Order: sequence, then C-alpha cells, then structure tokens
Amino acid sequence: MQLAYVMTTERGATDRLLTALAERLAEKGIRTAGIVQTNTECYDNKLCDMDVRVLPAGETIRISQSLGEGARGCRLNPGALERAVGLVTTGLAAAPAPQILLVNKFGKHEADGRGMRPVIAEALAMGLPVISGVNRMNVEAFERFAEGLAVEAAPDLEALLAWVDSALAEAV
Repeated sequence: MQLAYVMTTERGATDRLLTALAERLAEKGIRTAGIVQTNTECYDNKLCDMDVRVLPAGETIRISQSLGEGARGCRLNPGALERAVGLVTTGLAAAPAPQILLVNKFGKHEADGRGMRPVIAEALAMGLPVISGVNRMNVEAFERFAEGLAVEAAPDLEALLAWVDSALAEAV
C-alpha cells in the first residue's frame, strides 16, 4: 500500500501544491484520478468559494455553499462533494486506468467515514498510490484510517514528484 499525505501551514497552500502536482503529472503523461481544489477569494467577506476539479480533465464543481452572514457552520455542500466522489469513482474504472489518485483533502467528512474516504480505500485496494492533503484538525483521524501505513510527504512539489516516481516504480 502506497499512501502519502501532505500538510502545509499557509491557507490554501496544500490546494495549490496538489494542483501543481496534478499539472506536472499530466505533463509527464501520468494518468491521474481524484480531485484538486481551487479557492476563489470573495470580495465581500473573509471566506472563499471552494471548487474542485475532477481529474484528469473533468468538470469543476463548487463544493462550498453560502450560509449567510454570521453563519458559523461548515460551508461544505455535501451533495456537491458526493457528486465529485461519484465522478472520481467512475474515473477509477476508466480505460486506460489511472496510475495514481490525488485527493485535495482528508477533511471532516472523510474523518466521519464519508466523502473521498471510500474512494481512497478503493484506489489502495486496486494497488494505486494515493496522495491526500490533510489539515491539522484531521491528521489524527487520517492516521487512524491509514493504520500506520501512510507516510508524511514533504510539502514540496519536487519531493512529491519523487514520491510518485518511486511509488509507480514499486507498483510495476
């Protein structure tokens, strides 16, 4: 099982890093599945709009929702996330088969057993290497899920590319 996770400290940095990784892997001809996230700052408040792009070149889905001024709950739109999950699941069965799964974040939904968690498990069962972003709030839940089999990757594009190269070489 080849499972890596990456964490950064700057807001949005993990999203930018995994998006850059997906682009570099595509340039190298490596077939990806999964989702990467783009955050768009909103001019009228401190929160951003969150969109995920289904890999390799699928649709973009807005996974955030506006809860109104003063709302404090999670802004994730679970229905939109599950739509992305369904598209990624379909992509795992596509031909030619993907070589790696990228997941924008193992977040609260995944910590609770939903979201991309089943897709990660399916990809690992298929023998695909997986890289997931993880935030500090959910790293313990991710480590429980991974049962000690995940490695923390350096939050650096070249280090992630090296990990992918090594994981793909092992998979062969």
